[in-house]
Amino acid sequence: MTNQLIAPHGGELVSNMASEVELVDLQERARGLPEITVGSRQLAELEMLAIGAYSPLSGFMKRADYLGVVNNMHLENGLPWSVPITLSITSEQATSLKEGSQVALVNEQGTLQAVMLLEEKYGYDKQHEARKVYRTIEEAHPGVKVVYQQGDVLLGGAVRVVALPNQAFAEYRFTPVQSRRQFTERGWKRVVGFQTRNPVHRAHEYIQKCALETVDGLYLHPLVGDTKGDDIPADVRMRCYEVLLEHYYPEDRVVLGVLPASMRYAGPREAVFHALMRKNYGCSHFIVGRDHAGVGNYYGTYDAHYIFAEFDPAKLGIIPMFFDHTFFCRVCDSMASSKTCPHGTDQHVTLSGTKVRQMLQAGEIPPREFSRPEVAKVLIEAMRQPVA
Repeated sequence: MTNQLIAPHGGELVSNMASEVELVDLQERARGLPEITVGSRQLAELEMLAIGAYSPLSGFMKRADYLGVVNNMHLENGLPWSVPITLSITSEQATSLKEGSQVALVNEQGTLQAVMLLEEKYGYDKQHEARKVYRTIEEAHPGVKVVYQQGDVLLGGAVRVVALPNQAFAEYRFTPVQSRRQFTERGWKRVVGFQTRNPVHRAHEYIQKCALETVDGLYLHPLVGDTKGDDIPADVRMRCYEVLLEHYYPEDRVVLGVLPASMRYAGPREAVFHALMRKNYGCSHFIVGRDHAGVGNYYGTYDAHYIFAEFDPAKLGIIPMFFDHTFFCRVCDSMASSKTCPHGTDQHVTLSGTKVRQMLQAGEIPPREFSRPEVAKVLIEAMRQPVA
């Protein structure tokens, strides 16, 4: 524990952000280095590495860590880690790069983002990664599609980040150091983290508040990096949380922040990944719901619960809190789950995503038992906005 909060993964936060002393030298040196252009996903990875959210990683994974994570969900040093953090290039690009040299990582406008020490370049089996990490080799899976579109060579090595990407939601974009400071100032020791890429509804609220009953504070931590094209935009989701917190949550028991990472839709593996990141942010507990980080029908309803049994709890550190499918029961006259409600599904207020979208597009507010009206109004207004 640090300041009575859970210790970061590996024992300490590993920040890979260049200091002011390093900055001038790195920018000068980068002018003579070969350049690799990185897209939005890699920019998000660099930010997570820079701020310590990927502790204990010092950069993109070398071969031993990559294979350990893909095959066994552990780094070479034995620490749990479930999703590879990699930088890919084409075979043609790789021929001109030498191990032991440095490369400049630039954004699509050519602005320097980081300097990387190229410790290893290596080939990899994309289908094998897809099968192990995503449990499918189908390109229809959005995470698998990203892997297949990558270059054929991976670069491994430490990075020093000199600039962060666009800081949208700056007022909520807390680094692990900043979130930990907030928790400490509030006197929190036990903090539960909640991940979402979807608009909040009553089922989310119910499990968040159930968890909050057992800990000191709740860290609402929506992901705002790259998501699927048909997911609700991050700014709309954040507004939903703002109105919900304004009316229905105790101000002194909740912190709202954002996670800059990209979604992978890796289901069970991503549930573990999400938990480990929140551990670095200072969370001692993490909510794992039904089909966490899933997409389509690729994962079983509670596969994201079962996977945690494959890890040594002491090495994992953070405590998962498992929640069943939740709903409003007309007979119970309350929110409930299959663990607590004895009544049939005909008494449960559940709506498909398609049905909810149809109602919102028509300007109809879903039943209060499903969605808070303040949240529904935000979504209706967003759907009325003309597409740019």
